[in-house]
Amino acid sequence: MSTSAPTPIGVVAHYNLLERLEPAGPGDLYRARDTRAGRTVAVRLLPPDFAVDAEARAAFIAQARALIALSHPNVTSLFDAGEHEGRVFLTFEFLRGQSLRAEMSGRQMNPRRAVDVAIQIADAIADAHANGFVHGGLSPDSIVITAKGRAKIPAFELAARDGFETTDGEVRLRDYLSPEEARGEKPDDRSDIYSVGAVLFEMLTARRPLHRGSAAASVSNPLVPPELDDVVLKAIAPNPDSRYQSAATLSAELRSVGAILDVRSENEDEAHAAGAGSGRTALIAVLVLLALIAAVWWFIRG
Repeated sequence: MSTSAPTPIGVVAHYNLLERLEPAGPGDLYRARDTRAGRTVAVRLLPPDFAVDAEARAAFIAQARALIALSHPNVTSLFDAGEHEGRVFLTFEFLRGQSLRAEMSGRQMNPRRAVDVAIQIADAIADAHANGFVHGGLSPDSIVITAKGRAKIPAFELAARDGFETTDGEVRLRDYLSPEEARGEKPDDRSDIYSVGAVLFEMLTARRPLHRGSAAASVSNPLVPPELDDVVLKAIAPNPDSRYQSAATLSAELRSVGAILDVRSENEDEAHAAGAGSGRTALIAVLVLLALIAAVWWFIRG
């Protein structure tokens, strides 16, 4: 018995639109079927007033297509970019999951889990930088946590909660800005490093850091160890020169902290097990002693 394909609610190029999704960004977002590749994708149809000029649309599409070359397990892949009936569309990898914001739920996350997520984000950013891209718009809202718990950041400069900003034909995100971006300065790799640190700070404290400088995360969350405090504070330093100078270095530092946390956790488990073993031994000794007393009492009474 064959099952017929779902009826599309619309068509964009060779994509059958199947379901409208919460856009979390500019334009309209759909779950769709790529009729050529035979796969499920996400299609974002940008607003009609976006890049009205044909030349601007063409420039944006060319810029977007350059991102197709990015391939990293922690990046939501961009498959296609084009124009349909005068509107720009972008086609992405379709993911089932939730935003990092949803996982955080306004609470302080377990430091080990926060470090793991931050490592994945930093790895993705390092790969983007190696390919010549600056993201300029990370936030807990744009980062997706898949059903298997893996962090995925959107294809760079192409998906954002607060939409696009167009200046001189360039399009980039506006969200968790670094202090220098907030001052109107051009972002660089270190601006993305600040954003990774800001997201990590919020995972640990449930609040965003201050541009003028913030207290250590452990002030709000006593479970944060000193080693992690040091990494976070360096990542979100107000002065770009005081931050890590590469996302790869930040990732390496976070891995070192993760290893320290794992060793401490193992030692605590062993200590707990040893304590539990000592308790059982003491209990057995008490029971044996009581049994001996009972036997002596029985013998004397007999």
